[in-house]
Amino acid sequence: MRSILLAASAVAGLFGLTAPVLAQAPVAVVEEVKGKPAGIEFMDYVTPGKVIKLGPKDTIVLGYMKSCWRETITGGTVVVGAEQSLVHLGKVDRAKVDCDGANQRLTSQEARDSAAAVFRNMTPAQQAITPARVTIYGLSPIVEVNGRGKLVIERLDKPGERHDVMVRDKSLLRGRFYDFAKTEKALAPGGVYAASFGGHEIVFKVDPAAKLGATPVVGRLLRFE
Repeated sequence: MRSILLAASAVAGLFGLTAPVLAQAPVAVVEEVKGKPAGIEFMDYVTPGKVIKLGPKDTIVLGYMKSCWRETITGGTVVVGAEQSLVHLGKVDRAKVDCDGANQRLTSQEARDSAAAVFRNMTPAQQAITPARVTIYGLSPIVEVNGRGKLVIERLDKPGERHDVMVRDKSLLRGRFYDFAKTEKALAPGGVYAASFGGHEIVFKVDPAAKLGATPVVGRLLRFE
């Protein structure tokens, strides 16, 4: 226990964490879990300062939403930082992945007011210079939803493409994530879309070089709240 507390103290100094920062929004998502590490599961969000104890054969993959670091960590003690982890007595392989670190969390009124209706009424020239609020780097998004209902994803820059999904318990990961890759549905590279669910709406763009399939979660995650 003392070594864990020392590790937490070290990461606090390394990343400049303070008490107010620790209370803020999650900074990473758990993309994979192998073994049975205590207190952590697939698609959990983690906050700075969280300590994860891994057995010698336990492996987790963390995707950092701001820095776009994707870490594969085996064994040891992990302390979550603001942009990457501190790992003690374990192995970490760290790689940069494509993600929209600046706009990953869409909780502000400004983000909700990125108003698909406004975008639809623009001329093509206006649309070309009006950026979407977030860019995803996989053709099959993972959408976090709050409850059950109808999820609609509609293309804005080119008419005719629309995806209507009735979200039910059995179709969700961890009870709140709908993964288009699981149903082999894909959006168009470079397309601009509006996603709506439960009264919330966001406008996003698919990167022209986005890849098909189950690409890193942090690069294709859409969050309404």
